[in-house]
Amino acid sequence: MTIHHSVLELIGQTPMVKAQHLDTGLCELYLKLECMNPGGSIKDRIGVSMIEAAERAGKIAPGDTLVEGTAGNTGIGLALVAQQKGYKLLLVVPDKMSREKIFNLRAMGAEVVLTRSDVAKGHPEYYQDMAERIARETPGAYFINQFGNPDNPLAHETGTGPEIWEQMGHDMDAIVFGCGSSGTMTGLSRFFETAAPHVELVLADPVGSILTQYINEGVLSTKSGSWMVEGIGEDFLPSISDFHRVKKAYAISDKESFMAGRELLMKEGVLGGSSSGTLMAAALKYCREQTVPKKVVVFVCDTGNKYLSKMYNDYWMLDNGFLEREAKGDLSDLILRPYAKRDTVVVGPNDSLTVAYQRMKMYDVSQLPVMEDEKMVGIVDESDVLMHVHTDQERFKDLVSTAMVRDLEVLEVGAPMAALMPVFDAGKVAIVMDGTRFLGLITRIDLLNYLRRRVQ
Repeated sequence: MTIHHSVLELIGQTPMVKAQHLDTGLCELYLKLECMNPGGSIKDRIGVSMIEAAERAGKIAPGDTLVEGTAGNTGIGLALVAQQKGYKLLLVVPDKMSREKIFNLRAMGAEVVLTRSDVAKGHPEYYQDMAERIARETPGAYFINQFGNPDNPLAHETGTGPEIWEQMGHDMDAIVFGCGSSGTMTGLSRFFETAAPHVELVLADPVGSILTQYINEGVLSTKSGSWMVEGIGEDFLPSISDFHRVKKAYAISDKESFMAGRELLMKEGVLGGSSSGTLMAAALKYCREQTVPKKVVVFVCDTGNKYLSKMYNDYWMLDNGFLEREAKGDLSDLILRPYAKRDTVVVGPNDSLTVAYQRMKMYDVSQLPVMEDEKMVGIVDESDVLMHVHTDQERFKDLVSTAMVRDLEVLEVGAPMAALMPVFDAGKVAIVMDGTRFLGLITRIDLLNYLRRRVQ
């Protein structure tokens, strides 16, 4: 067996797997598992390419500060390389980035600056513009600039493209990819233009991005929408972009992306991220449209481990209207965690307050129903615990029954939605009952999510 001397040696040469259980029509679909890179994404390739090119050019040396704006995995790829080579790294990221990515970056030693995700290029808080400004104002800092760095597409022209072509035995008809900085698309375009000009380049793009209209209609819009998928889609054309060989693009909604990603895991056992879902949805549409068999390659851009709190979290999917439950037409439609399904986080009256506190923290809730023999006997929230222990921390050992509220105000499941407002005005959560049977809790955010879903 080969012994590697650095995790950086593991970047590239990722596996190719033929899909066996997805409906691909007449086509064969091959999954390029970029999620198997050590940093978990295809962006590891450009992380090492851009930093090592800057080293060769004498622009940086170990100990220097590198700065970049990233809406996706480029930050993790850069952090991986910076950590191994001894650089400081400051990253500006939009606030829609998953918590897992931010935790990952900070654990690797990167400094993370969060900025707004609802502003476009040219705004001072747009992540790329803010990163460029920070680099300019920080003595000795080097701005990576993935969107204008020629060593971004070069990594794919000289690495990813030839690797795919070799793995496919020089026999393939199309490749499906996404576009963020445009490095993957530009590099692949340059490689296949020479090596295999017959290979079709197909863009998977989030709804809201300007790129689908640009490819399919030749219209470059100045207005973009918003999307929840991370790392792909654009509101401008990066300076390194080369779209001239891309003739087909699919606009994929957030819901399609997340559901396709979950289907990939369910049917093929591959845990991909949100952008992988976008690519998968586009690849399946492309395959099913073909009237002759084709061999199609699609990237699994990154690992879904970074999205467990989002697209693989049923509660998050329900909150955002991407999963649906059968509507009953009463207050039970607003209960995110129904007790009958054992989704409600509860505590017993004889549990300690430490247990109650730990469950609140673990499940990110502020209150817990107190259940005894399937009967609700009280409710305990953060304020109740705080009031009980603030003068004596040893009281965390006391039983929940000593701090819980027993005088419960409940709503019948058939009550009108308007009945929730007096409960919320009193600073309480709504306890919903069906006779003597506890159904669950409704909080302010549950009501807000319900109302927002109705206007989608």
